Amino acid sequence: MRSVRLAALLDCLCVLTFVIIGRASHARGEALGGVASTAWPFLAGLAAGWLAARAWRRPFLPWPAGVGAWLGAVSLGMALRVVSGQGTALAFIGVALAFLGLFLLGWRFVARFASRLHGLCAATASGRA
Repeated sequence: MRSVRLAALLDCLCVLTFVIIGRASHARGEALGGVASTAWPFLAGLAAGWLAARAWRRPFLPWPAGVGAWLGAVSLGMALRVVSGQGTALAFIGVALAFLGLFLLGWRFVARFASRLHGLCAATASGRA
């Protein structure tokens, strides 16, 4: 259960990082209300992606958890932005796909590499390598 909470927290932090950097780059500021207004569609999409991929089963795996989180955040996030009148642009969709893909999949690949490295080090230390 702890790993599910940690993975969900890391995913939410990735989305919030995307939103804060985006708002700062467009001089819209980091006021809490503005961040929340921009973030909620992506966070809702992230939650839907988690549900669709059943990410809680293996939350640290890039597939299906990471891909579900990524595509859910972007696809439903963009749809909710349109419905709520926030709008989207083709370039913004591309940036969101790239940034969220890099971050939501990236931390999982790093965790997987670190886990394998830790296992290799443990095996070497115990003389099994």
